[in-house]
Amino acid sequence: MSLNTQLIAWRRELHQYPELSGQEVATTARLRRWLTEAGIALLPYDLETGVVAEIGQGASQIALRADIDALPIEERSGVAFSSQTPGVMHACGHDIHTTVILGAALQLKAREASLPGRVRILFQPAEENFGGAKRLIRAGVLENVSAIFGMHNEPGLPVGAFATRGGPFYANVDRFVIRVTGKGAHAARPHEGTDAILLSSQLVTALHGVASRNVNTLDSVVLSVTRIDGGNTWNVLPEQVELEGTLRTHRGEVQQTVKARVGEIAAGFASAFNAQIDITWYAGPTALVNDERWATFATSVARETGYETQHAELHMGGEDFAVYLQHIPGAFVSIGSASPFGLHHPAFNPDEALIEPAARYFARLAEEALQHI
Repeated sequence: MSLNTQLIAWRRELHQYPELSGQEVATTARLRRWLTEAGIALLPYDLETGVVAEIGQGASQIALRADIDALPIEERSGVAFSSQTPGVMHACGHDIHTTVILGAALQLKAREASLPGRVRILFQPAEENFGGAKRLIRAGVLENVSAIFGMHNEPGLPVGAFATRGGPFYANVDRFVIRVTGKGAHAARPHEGTDAILLSSQLVTALHGVASRNVNTLDSVVLSVTRIDGGNTWNVLPEQVELEGTLRTHRGEVQQTVKARVGEIAAGFASAFNAQIDITWYAGPTALVNDERWATFATSVARETGYETQHAELHMGGEDFAVYLQHIPGAFVSIGSASPFGLHHPAFNPDEALIEPAARYFARLAEEALQHI
């Protein structure tokens, strides 16, 4: 069986049996079996899900990382190998990422005797809920590792395209929940209450003006209210409405400015309406900041292996690969997957033609990086 045929078969099996963050038990078992059958050594870290393997010998060491979890989405891609798990789908392409790094591991194993060091392979669980990287780091997987590399497929780029950048790349991710508490009343007698729905509506409008009116237009920032929940019948003004949303930034100063402004606006509305507004912030991953040297190096290797390389634009998505880069240098890269539907869409369908070239790229990147630590 050719490498490409094997990798596509593995990818399709992973795609058919997706598992949510922290529940990747069967995925872990598959990876352990495939790696063991290839003669690749597994490291005995204390992990409920996820796999860590190692190839080579010597003091120099770098790491390659893939994420293995899926999303709570009902698949509508129409492919013959669609998810067999109701309500769960690899809608972000982690099955692709896993297969790419599996392919790199197979090639590195084939030339293990000539490797100028060791390559640690991280198959990380729970990327989607931003907990997996911290879990692996606590287990000790970065010990003696000098640099780390990872990827995300990019549906907006054609197959054969590659992009990355030094410095900030992916965004700080913050989730917020705002609880607006007024005074319930009969819908025909609104003057007897404090209308939490009216207040919430005006608050949403005001919050969406923060990014355009309180932040320098040259700074990247997105603030989105994504959920509104209030009321349960047609003739009652509810006492409470809950808003939820996300803030995305690349600079800590901008992040803090926007958070402070949201608090000020909420306090002003609460005073004006004689209501109570409570805000809770939940921190996701911090901004992903690529090492300038390794980003340049990764681009150079991509060009050598036949990719059309380009300088990546700032990405407003979150990625917990950022946590690794807070501990050791490295680079995260985008590889074109040419899907007509974007990430997290139920019809997401990346082009499998990207898999084998990307696997060969990461094997070469690891080999050459070991010579430049």
